[in-house]
Amino acid sequence: MGCTCTGTVVHCSRRKLKSAPRNIPPTTTELYLDVNDISRMPEDLNIFKDLERLDLSNNQITVLPDNIVSNLSKLSTLILSYNKLQCIQKDSLLGLKSLRILSLQGNDISMIPDGAFRELVSITHIALGANPLYCDCNLRWLSEWIKQDYIEPGIARCAEPRAMKDKLVLTAASSGFVCTGKPEAEVLAKCDACYTFPCQNGATCRPKPLRDYECICAPGYHGINCEYVIDACYGNPCENGGTCKVLEAGRFSCHCPAGYEGDRCETNIDDCVDNKCENNATCIDLIEEYKCRCSPGYTGNYCEKKINFCSKEFNPCKNGATCIDENYSYSCACALGFTGDNCTININDCVDHLCKNGGTCIDGINSYRCQCQDGFSGAFCELENMVDLLYPQTSPCQHHDCKHGNCFMPSNAKDYICKCWQGFTGKLCESLTSISFHEGSYVELDPLHTKPDAKISITFATEQKYGVMLYNGETQHLAVELFRGRIRVSYDVGNYPVSTMFSYETVSDGESHTVELTLVKKNFTMRVDNGTSRTIVNEGAKEYLEVSSPLFIGGISEDAAKSALRQWHLRNTSSFDGCIKDVRLNGKLLDFMIARKQQRVTPGCAELEPCRDHLCKKGRCIPVDKTSYECECRKGWSGTYCDQAPTCQKEPYREYLEEDGCRSNKMIKMANCVGSCQCCRPQRIKRRSVRMICPNGTKYT
Repeated sequence: MGCTCTGTVVHCSRRKLKSAPRNIPPTTTELYLDVNDISRMPEDLNIFKDLERLDLSNNQITVLPDNIVSNLSKLSTLILSYNKLQCIQKDSLLGLKSLRILSLQGNDISMIPDGAFRELVSITHIALGANPLYCDCNLRWLSEWIKQDYIEPGIARCAEPRAMKDKLVLTAASSGFVCTGKPEAEVLAKCDACYTFPCQNGATCRPKPLRDYECICAPGYHGINCEYVIDACYGNPCENGGTCKVLEAGRFSCHCPAGYEGDRCETNIDDCVDNKCENNATCIDLIEEYKCRCSPGYTGNYCEKKINFCSKEFNPCKNGATCIDENYSYSCACALGFTGDNCTININDCVDHLCKNGGTCIDGINSYRCQCQDGFSGAFCELENMVDLLYPQTSPCQHHDCKHGNCFMPSNAKDYICKCWQGFTGKLCESLTSISFHEGSYVELDPLHTKPDAKISITFATEQKYGVMLYNGETQHLAVELFRGRIRVSYDVGNYPVSTMFSYETVSDGESHTVELTLVKKNFTMRVDNGTSRTIVNEGAKEYLEVSSPLFIGGISEDAAKSALRQWHLRNTSSFDGCIKDVRLNGKLLDFMIARKQQRVTPGCAELEPCRDHLCKKGRCIPVDKTSYECECRKGWSGTYCDQAPTCQKEPYREYLEEDGCRSNKMIKMANCVGSCQCCRPQRIKRRSVRMICPNGTKYT
């Protein structure tokens, strides 16, 4: 980092730093970061509990956040002069009870909240000169405060309002600090980013730390400042830079750039007419150019070179497979557990699994394991409750009819009850009503009946922003998917162009949501979480959605996905990733057991696991709530993700040794162990003789 250390003093001045360096010893007593390009206060300042002097002058800092130095109880000098400070928060300087010198000179500070200096009980000097101070009634407290002990040397002057212009804050009469009107917007906006009303279309502005803000959009709008309307053009369905234009509610058209055409600007000029591809290569049309897709065995810009497939550079076989060169092609001899042309597919060992009693099969590599339901154990969940084994003749559960659950006999009861496994309901746990979906999951059902109408409700929870929720169609279609965290609907009963709708609500927060869909002829209505219903009409001669293909929930088969993408029914064909808690068709709870096909689904809805994909490097993941976690670091490690290694280094220095008023005749070589780990200590200690000299002239060793 180019810094120099002398004992516990660290110099990082004039190093063109954008931020404070890492691994500064926590035992530092003086830290010099002046004349750099630092734009934010270092976030980890509070670890330097022995710090006595901090110099951040001549940087680009704009804001002093709350509690940024609250642990620096020994700090006596803080220099922040000649930055771009505009805002000091009320709790910015909390905890600095030992501070004697504070320099804020040469910044852009106009207002300082009353109480900002309340804990500066040891202050003897404060520099506020060369700041455009706004001296109205809100700054009267500052004038009276510095007059008590004359801790400001009479340099700071008022810039506004006009009656106070150029007056010294120290000597101006308190009666002159009056409020006659609102300060200018640029003054008020220095500490409140919402004051300039950046949020549009009736949005609510919420201030955030570091002069940032967040806009809470009114229904029907989106964007950082809620500047965009949620309409049929949401997410821009036009391809290749085409411009979307709303025609009417739910319908749009695409205006294509030069070189493209088609409903979605999906077609470009064919540049393969006079291509130079060789050896039976396929020409791939690009934008104003083309490329050659080579036949097996060839490479090069025009496929003019023959490939040695099994060389280290080109070997396509994966997962430990053996490559076999067949001149113009190749084959892969796969390792156990893998299949496919390049051995990239992990064989599903759960196809013929032996898991019993509702156990869930978890696929491995050339193996699997059974995850048992409550009441069962063993490699294949074949072992029942011990009660039934000990009392086989007396337990009514020995011959129970529970389909997908455990038999339970309450005390003093005449009959047993069924305790259903996750996802199953019914007296005998015979119905599967809630399931979890993952990558490649879907459920295939009979086609949707739409005459005289159809009502669908889906209750679900997910943290993913994309995924197919429901699809039924060929050319006519109903497609419901997650798109950028909202629900997107594409509805076409055969009246061109298609009608499109997006939910105003975002639903990818891990919480439970319910969407209600109503199809009445060419009219389609959507309502989310019992909110306001919204309707689109696929206007035209056709009246009903008529489909004969399967209804897909939670995903879509590979063949249907290709067709849906080709016709722009769906924007993304990835499976829904999360839990569908229940589906109701025309008011009746759907039993997924009647599905034509269940692909890679899991019964029930597992709780969200925020630690499942955690980033903690050298520490333990601790869940905070359903969607977030913290990292508990191993001893010595630090950082948000425990990714900062412990430091321990020798820092040599020289100083005189003093004892009872006597001093060594020369400076002695010594060293400190400096590091972020408690384990940082000397590996060896050296004893030496030191010649001491006393004021009366006596000497001893």
